Amino acid sequence: MTFAISKYADFENLRKQAIALRREGLSRRQIRDRLHIDNNDILNRLLEGEPPPEWTKRPNAKDDLRARARELRLQGWTYDQIQVELGCSKSSISLWVRDLPKPEPRYTPEEQRALMRAGLVQQRRARRDEYEAARETAKAAIRKMTDQELLIAGVALYWAEGAKSKPYSRRERVVFINSDPNVILVFLAWLQLLDVAEERISFRLMIHESADVRGAEQYWADLVGVGTGQLKRTTLKKHNPLTTRKNTGETYHGCLVVDVAKSAELYHRIEGWWGGIVAHSMSGLR
Repeated sequence: MTFAISKYADFENLRKQAIALRREGLSRRQIRDRLHIDNNDILNRLLEGEPPPEWTKRPNAKDDLRARARELRLQGWTYDQIQVELGCSKSSISLWVRDLPKPEPRYTPEEQRALMRAGLVQQRRARRDEYEAARETAKAAIRKMTDQELLIAGVALYWAEGAKSKPYSRRERVVFINSDPNVILVFLAWLQLLDVAEERISFRLMIHESADVRGAEQYWADLVGVGTGQLKRTTLKKHNPLTTRKNTGETYHGCLVVDVAKSAELYHRIEGWWGGIVAHSMSGLR
């Protein structure tokens, strides 16, 4: 450094010139060119302690954000709240406010847990409302069904839930069992579409012996419009005390078995209809 300074014989006079030019508003490059200084270290020494003019300062777009972040932190805001408010990163917020005292917690642990529970309840309610709206929209999309549409729906329903013959066990009889009352009603509407006489249809309850058997019999009899005396003998399922059943309570009514007498021909028609549904569905995939 001594050798570099010695190149400039009158350093103090040169410094006075550099400071004067600086105060006139010249930039470092302009001063260097004016005084023919080719060494940045010398230029630094000449301008030491002299602030740059305002026009040479680069504006910082985050100055306002930094000031606002500090203001909010002093008000007790958390990093998360400041981030949402200002739209900047937590790392930037941390740099800007790390010298400020940490705010006191706004809530006790018990209050925080209560707020979390309330938030979850609100979230579940919003999701439930959303699903309910989706169900209502989908329901409205189903217009009045034609006979053909009900026929196809009934065949698919039976093939999913009804008794079917197996190569090792031929059972050419229409027997349908389900615990969903709406499924039962749709199946009965389908039988009516096929002109199946009411006297050919019988009902039987299957239910756990530990349930309210009499109440369930009354429930199904009312649903299908018959007296409890017209139900066939109820089939009771043995209760295993070592297992935990979830199908209990007032909403548990067991399963209703719908049996159609003299239904071998109808069963074969169902097989044929199902075969037709499969064939046309597969042809659409080719």
